[in-house]
Parts: sequence; C-alpha cells; structure tokens
Amino acid sequence: MKKSKVTIHDISKALGINSSTVSRALNDSSSISTKTKQRILEKATELGYQRNSLASNLRTNKTNTIGVIVPRLSRNFFSSVISGIEETAYEAGYNVVICQSLESLQREKKIINSLLSNRVDGVLISISMETTSCEHLMAYKNHGGPIVFYDRPCDFEDCSSVSINDYEASFEATEYLILNGCKNIVHFSGPQVLALYRNRKKGYMDALKKHGLIFNEANCFESMLLKKDGIEHAKQVLKLKGVDGIYSANDTAAISAIQYLKNQGVNIPEDIAVIGFNDDPISTVIEPALTTINQPDFKMGKIASSLLIDQIKDHKTERDSVVLSSELVVRDSTKKATR
Repeated sequence: MKKSKVTIHDISKALGINSSTVSRALNDSSSISTKTKQRILEKATELGYQRNSLASNLRTNKTNTIGVIVPRLSRNFFSSVISGIEETAYEAGYNVVICQSLESLQREKKIINSLLSNRVDGVLISISMETTSCEHLMAYKNHGGPIVFYDRPCDFEDCSSVSINDYEASFEATEYLILNGCKNIVHFSGPQVLALYRNRKKGYMDALKKHGLIFNEANCFESMLLKKDGIEHAKQVLKLKGVDGIYSANDTAAISAIQYLKNQGVNIPEDIAVIGFNDDPISTVIEPALTTINQPDFKMGKIASSLLIDQIKDHKTERDSVVLSSELVVRDSTKKATR
C-alpha cells in the first residue's frame, strides 16, 4: 500500500503543537523561538515531511525561478554567459529556466508568454536578430516582472542591461588592421536592426575615417553571420579588387571565410588579414589561429543575474546600464609584416 504523505498536521499531532505554529516554524517565522523551530524541524525530518513548494509559491506569489532567453545555446559565448547566470542564481537560491529563441522573434514572443504563464520572478534576455522592437515584453513587465538585457541591449523603459562597448571594440579591431598595413578592409556585419551590430559597424567606419581611408558601403556584407554566410561573403570578397583585410562581427563567419579563402589559394594573413569577434574556443585551433575580440562572457552573466535578483528582492525600478571592457586578442590571422 502506498504510504500517505506527511502533512503539517502529522507534525503537529506528534509534538502536541498547534498546526499554525508548525507552519510558521517551517517558514522560518521570527515569531517562533529558535528552540521550538529546531524541535519542529527535527520532527519534520524524522517523519519525512516535504514542503509543497507549489502551494508555498502560490501563497507568496514567488517561484524563486528566473527565465533566461538566449539566441543560441550552440554559441560558446552564450553558454558561458549562462554559466555565470546559473552560478549567481544558485548561490542566491534561484532556479533557472533556459529558453532558446533561435534568433526568431515569433519564438521569442511565445517564450515570453510561457514565462509569464509560469510566473517566473524575473527575465534575463538577449534579444533575437529579428527583434526590432521590445514591445512584446510589455505584457510581462505590466505584471511587475523585472527584465534585464544582456549582450544585446534594447532601449526599453526602466530595464537594466549588461553589455560591452561594441563601438570601441570594433574601432580597435579595425585600427589594428590598418596599423598592420591593411588599406582595403571589408566588414562582415550582423543585422543592422540591432544596436549591437550598428555600433560595431560605426566603429569600423570611424577607424577608417581616422586614418584617411574611404568608407565604401559595397565593402560591408550584412547577414545572420552563420557559417554559410561567412562562405558567401568570402566569395564576394574575391570579386572585389585589392581587399587585404576582413573584420567580421563574429568568429563563426570569420572562420568559415578563412577556410574558404584558403581553399581558393588565398594566403592568410599575407594576402588578407582577418579579425573576428567573440573569442570562440575554435579560434585558437584553426590554422592560422584567429585574431579576435574577447568578451567577459562569464562575468557578464554573473552581473546580469545579480542585477535581476536585486530587483526581484528589493523591487528596484532604477535602470542600471553596465558596460564591460573587452580585449583584442592578437593571433596569427593578422600577423603580417607592416607595409
């Protein structure tokens, strides 16, 4: 026969204490003495009592759960960010629900509705490449749920964000190519609907301008920056005259471009130097190793998670915009003699 579940009333009966006292003790009420709490907790353990978390959550209107929306878990950058999020959340006593938008706005909208239905206490989100407006987040925000953006900020009322200075990082990457002798640099850009990729393109453009090089829109290739996009962009590069440098807004497209160009007899970096963005692990093992921008991904996750938990606990509404530093990591894909 299945053993019946132990209840608060069973503990009450065993100790000769009323049920309301047992309930308050199990919820760590300050109105119950430490000695009484200890007696009740010991008896609860002895009897095999388990709290009904769902009922408790319904009473307190808290689930101790954070929803995390990530564009693609397959990207090392995002998996590292999530590691930072989970570490901080776990230490604070929160569970984490991870959802992938797969760069789809429609999927992102469905996820928000699902997280709202499941009453998560807060949401961390890096918006999809299709997201041009964050109005679909209003339903969640109207229910009092805090939202913090990471990596891809969105200008959405009273919401905090954690990102890097994409403009500065891109300016540095492009200028490095120029100082290393490149005169005709193309840019693999992400969708310009996202501020992140607009800022990276602006950094590229301003570096050219600073060094007296002419910006040419035909030298910019916009895409989702997938592996296939890097190959297609590399094909276009070969149709242009005199290209000697590539600055890609992510490593995925940069690496596939290097592989294609090498197969076509192009020497990297002697003929074309290449810089990526993200410092994916594969960047160190391809030949030649990829010069790239390293982002503090794990740190970004920890800070974003901390901001969100602070807002959940303190009901803070002030907007915090945290901008982290990045680092140019120089490897063999750009190490050619200055001309």
